[in-house]
Amino acid sequence: MAKKKLPFLNREISWLYFNERVLQEAADESVPLIERIRFLAIFSSNLEEFYRVRVATMSRLSNLNDKAKEVLGVNPKKILNEIKNIVVKHERKFESLFQEILINELGKNKIFILNDTQLNVARGEFVKSHFINRILSNLVPILIDLDKPFPELKDRYLYFFVRLSKKGAKKNEKYALIELPENLPRFLVLPETNNLKFIILAEDIIKYCLDTVFFIFNYDQIEAFSIQLTRDAELDIDKNISDKFIEELKSSLDKRKKGKPMRLLYDTEMPFEMLSVLISKMKIEAESLMPGNRYHRFGDFINFPNVGDSNLEYTPTLPLKVKGLHRTESIINKLIERDYLISLPYQSYDYIILFLREAAIDPKVTEINITLYRLAEDSKVINALINAAKNGKKVNCVVELKARFDEKANIFWTDKLEEEGVNVNYGLTDYKVHSKICLVKRMEKGKAAYYANLATGNYNEKTAKIYCDHSIFTARKEITADLVKLFRALNSKTVSKGFKHLIVSPLESRNKLYNLINREIKIAKSGKPAYLIFKVNSLADEGIVDRLYQASNAGVKIKLIVRGICCLVPGEKGFSENITVISIIDKFLEHARVFIYGNDGKEEMYLSSADLMSRNFEHRVEVGFPVLDKDVKQEIRDIIDFQLQDNVKARDITRMNNNKYHKNRLGNKIRAQVQTYNYLKNKHQ
Repeated sequence: MAKKKLPFLNREISWLYFNERVLQEAADESVPLIERIRFLAIFSSNLEEFYRVRVATMSRLSNLNDKAKEVLGVNPKKILNEIKNIVVKHERKFESLFQEILINELGKNKIFILNDTQLNVARGEFVKSHFINRILSNLVPILIDLDKPFPELKDRYLYFFVRLSKKGAKKNEKYALIELPENLPRFLVLPETNNLKFIILAEDIIKYCLDTVFFIFNYDQIEAFSIQLTRDAELDIDKNISDKFIEELKSSLDKRKKGKPMRLLYDTEMPFEMLSVLISKMKIEAESLMPGNRYHRFGDFINFPNVGDSNLEYTPTLPLKVKGLHRTESIINKLIERDYLISLPYQSYDYIILFLREAAIDPKVTEINITLYRLAEDSKVINALINAAKNGKKVNCVVELKARFDEKANIFWTDKLEEEGVNVNYGLTDYKVHSKICLVKRMEKGKAAYYANLATGNYNEKTAKIYCDHSIFTARKEITADLVKLFRALNSKTVSKGFKHLIVSPLESRNKLYNLINREIKIAKSGKPAYLIFKVNSLADEGIVDRLYQASNAGVKIKLIVRGICCLVPGEKGFSENITVISIIDKFLEHARVFIYGNDGKEEMYLSSADLMSRNFEHRVEVGFPVLDKDVKQEIRDIIDFQLQDNVKARDITRMNNNKYHKNRLGNKIRAQVQTYNYLKNKHQ
């Protein structure tokens, strides 16, 4: 008898439904106005990266369509077509929200975005002066010869496609491109009038002053329309980690700017004949064309200036203290007594910095090992590690140079660390080191003692302000002994297995996770209550989906919290009748990975750096770790319970993919992020 085909939603399509949830936040009238604009920016930025990476991959696979279909079980061309249809719908909704939010709602708050046709004389003079003094010398207009190859457009840069002509005459038209400098401030706040605030974008400043750019030509009509090209961002690099690796990576980053065009966004006001010239000269395929509005690279709107009242933004939440930890007392000494949990961004990231700074100056500390994936621009983590090296500590950093879109920054940090005497390991040949772990070695009475920090998120104090993650300090020997073994392998550029307490990819995670799920299946089959609660960013691994379906069919009750991609289809008869899935999109980005197993009444909990995607099992070094402290475990469990009860920002993930808000039987509104902050505030004050 043939095995039934698993219900499995395509990951690209699932991702688009996730991005639609971001768009829902922009549509939510209970969200402060400036924050709604920022959610539009996040939606746009997400979509741009999606085209650079996922659509680019699908496009490459479509060239091997039959073979790809056989290997992947999907038709890449069909998926690409479905992607475009969904994206066009989302872009229409985006455009509608853009008009509603930016024009109507801002206007109600006496904030107005002016374009180049809406400037009075005084404001026009102000804009022209700003253009001449700050912008003109940075512009690069390129005249286009239609008989020669079209200039190469850079990835994600903003351009104007310009037509110069004389009114009533079709002959002797000229075309030009204007590249907007990457570092050009996008917004200019104009002088206030009668308590009314005015903002103009860089594009409209340039359009207003085009006659200044092209003054040497004898044309009386200048038309300019914005375009933006998104290119394939995948790197083509030799996997050999050698002394030449950084040079190869730098070369590949340069190539990324010239990758295959994936999407050309164009202003729909552009006349058809101009668009035809553009398509013809750029050799853009029809499926890569994407109609847009006058403003592209909308991700820049994350920095939209709030010139109005403070209530147009979320009230800043002050980072909370952690009971028992103090700035003027040794964190290391505290860890001898018990484990400590930092729940970010609700509690202060300073505790992680204080731990590293203490290790840097403690005379008894001899060695620090740490893995670094994404770092803040002005990293205090790096400063603490350099300080440790200067104080004679042996500091070993595994810096992952292959962290997508952070490659350039990580090359910079690698150079800086090496200059200061830190031992830098560039990562492994075949695997990304994605784990978030730190181990401090301290000599006490002639013996080595170890203190560790393990986390679900990066050592990045900037993202720690907006990402919800858990970070645990521990001195438990069962954890630190495994970390000693793991760092020994990483520092030797190898992977290892045989860990007693940690769940480590790429050699052990899959089997250990299967075994933990199988244990619940066995409990359920014995007639006892069995359950699983998983919280992850993405669930896309077919093997895990299959195992969860098996658990559901055995009677295991499964609750999943999945922020992004979810290829599992809940509620399907014969597969997932005991599985429910919710997704929470709110003020902060839900980023923690939490795994809870019923274990016949002796509940076990693990945190991890890994999502449930094939790459996390097979192509990355990931670390899952048990939560062994009773109080820490209860605190995380309480936070998870708030999320399962959320009926304000949680959406039900179903086979319909309609992102309906989650409702429950509780009469009062429960918003998990607000509930979590208040809970931690009361518990730790």
